[in-house]
Amino acid sequence: MSGRSNRVFLSLGGNLGDPRKSMASALRLLADDASVDVVAVSSLYRTPPWGKLDQPDFLNAAAELSTSLSPHDLLDLCLGTEKKLKRVREERWGPRLIDIDILVFGDRVIQETGLEVPHPRMLERAFVLAPLDEIAPNLSVDGKSVSERLATVDTAGIERLPSGRDWWRS
Repeated sequence: MSGRSNRVFLSLGGNLGDPRKSMASALRLLADDASVDVVAVSSLYRTPPWGKLDQPDFLNAAAELSTSLSPHDLLDLCLGTEKKLKRVREERWGPRLIDIDILVFGDRVIQETGLEVPHPRMLERAFVLAPLDEIAPNLSVDGKSVSERLATVDTAGIERLPSGRDWWRS
């Protein structure tokens, strides 16, 4: 990997098909890019649906990347990865095979159509904060650590699965 390296955090999730397999494939596809190193991946978490409740539980995870890509190039890589894995965007907060969101991109604040960093709703979502807390508890977002943020949200129904952190490699 060449150029300036950015520390980036992603949220991954899905609740259709085999979400574990889809997220593992997504992480491996991202890692295959010469501009991306997967630094850390959380355990898998089973989480209740959010926003639209009449759907199956989700599996969620967080990942830390090191990348020389720009925020927009990383977004394109993430969207391209979702497309390769047959993601279809039909319904906001609805069921999905795979979802990859950029949570934090270094210390950058970006507010553009199609890309907002830090992710605008991450601080109210336990399904994002719980896995992120596992790999980056001291990461500061808007002046407070992920651990402090997690302590303020409802974590009912969230279960850390005994997957370990290398579940995506096999």
